[in-house]
Amino acid sequence: MDAYSRTLLFLVFAFAVVSRGYAQESTTLVPAIISFGDSVIDVGNNDYLPATFKANYPPYGRDFVNHKPTGRFCNGKLPTDIIAETLGFTTYSPAYLSPQASGKNLVIGANFASAGSGYDDKAAMINHAITLTQQVEYFKEYQKKLTKVAGSRKSASIIRDALYLLGTGSGDFLHNYYVNPLLNHAYTPDQYGSFLIGAFTRFVKNLYGLGARKIGVTSLPPLGCLPLARTFFGYHKKGCVFRFNNDAQQFNKKLNSTAANLQKQHPDLKIVVFDIFDALYDIVKSPSNYGFMEATRGCCGTETAKTTATATLCSKKTLRTCYNASQYVFWDSVHPSQAANQVLAYALIDQGFALI
Repeated sequence: MDAYSRTLLFLVFAFAVVSRGYAQESTTLVPAIISFGDSVIDVGNNDYLPATFKANYPPYGRDFVNHKPTGRFCNGKLPTDIIAETLGFTTYSPAYLSPQASGKNLVIGANFASAGSGYDDKAAMINHAITLTQQVEYFKEYQKKLTKVAGSRKSASIIRDALYLLGTGSGDFLHNYYVNPLLNHAYTPDQYGSFLIGAFTRFVKNLYGLGARKIGVTSLPPLGCLPLARTFFGYHKKGCVFRFNNDAQQFNKKLNSTAANLQKQHPDLKIVVFDIFDALYDIVKSPSNYGFMEATRGCCGTETAKTTATATLCSKKTLRTCYNASQYVFWDSVHPSQAANQVLAYALIDQGFALI
């Protein structure tokens, strides 16, 4: 985030503080943050599910506030945590399935994301994750609970002015399409991408129908640069897996075009596609420019190729976790470190002023 952006954000923040006159919202730029997606946003919902992917054990969370695993797939904070802090929140929206998602805690939003989920509901079900369709159903349930807590008028205001974030799609390709011969023999990456875009369109329309007016969605990252892709599909070659990055770029073009069309259909809808691809690609290609020393492997769990799905995560028994995660772009074989998330979060904030 450059100096101009910081100054502009401060002025917007100051105006919000003066113009609003109620509790938590008086110090935030939006009244609530409501999140959907997969492991890049999941803050612990999978702790309460028999899910394939979980992060409720060390070394996950070792650099978080309490130095304990929270269900976040990171050594510390996620981009959404950092965005929340930047927007003035002093606490984070709770995982919807957690005991914390009750009473007044619901006023600042909720997190419905689930690791192993994605645009493809069938793949999510295989991973025993919360499908994107079910996440929307939980959001409907959340609205009823919010009305009981805050009253109909205030809850309607919160729903209308809240910031909605969607972060998903990587797993649809990395953990599903590329490893599932029933898919990759029947459909080209472009065809499968179009199928996923259809799910994205339905999600936005459903969310809009439920009152959402400010939606931010992340693009796909450079899939071929993730340690997982390098390890399993790089065939011992240096550099990123080109075809994966190309697939991601083609999908992102569809995503941007679809988002623009949805905004034309709904003039009162603000929708921003956050460009994660370029932001992360630049870090990976020039890590020293951002203070990183390692960008090709994770701090833990990616030294050798393994065959199980959970081998992409940090092991409960790993002895190879790096000493200083802030020098690594990636924490495990898929997810960025807290230090990288800090850089990415600032990039998202720069791109998302229209939502504030």
